[in-house]
Amino acid sequence: MSNYKFFDHTADIGIEVTGQTRKDLFVNAANALFDVMIKSRVGEISTKQQKKIIVEGADLAALFINYLRELLYLFNGEQFVTGRCEIIKFTNKALQARLIGESFNSKTHLIKTEIKAVTYSGVKVEKIKDGWKARVIFDV
Repeated sequence: MSNYKFFDHTADIGIEVTGQTRKDLFVNAANALFDVMIKSRVGEISTKQQKKIIVEGADLAALFINYLRELLYLFNGEQFVTGRCEIIKFTNKALQARLIGESFNSKTHLIKTEIKAVTYSGVKVEKIKDGWKARVIFDV
């Protein structure tokens, strides 16, 4: 079962992500971001490379946006395709994560959707009965 779903949004892509914990929510959001951008099957992305990131935000919603923006930057700026994400440290205003993946290769990766930006428009991160839920809009 997928940990995210699309919601209607004019001209952009909106997703709603869920997770049992805040860490799960952020990991599932990374998976959703790359699933929207890259055509691949589970386990298809190599685990040859690792990157460590530290992200901060004024609150949980800002942290969520900044985290996804960092992943998008690493893809667009450094051609790094994240296949797996592990949250090492986590607070409401900062996180440290290990990204496991590989360099983009046009022979093995197919771009499904080009995401230009992760937006603050309509962002929401909240505790729900069964865990956590977030909504975010990607500018395409």
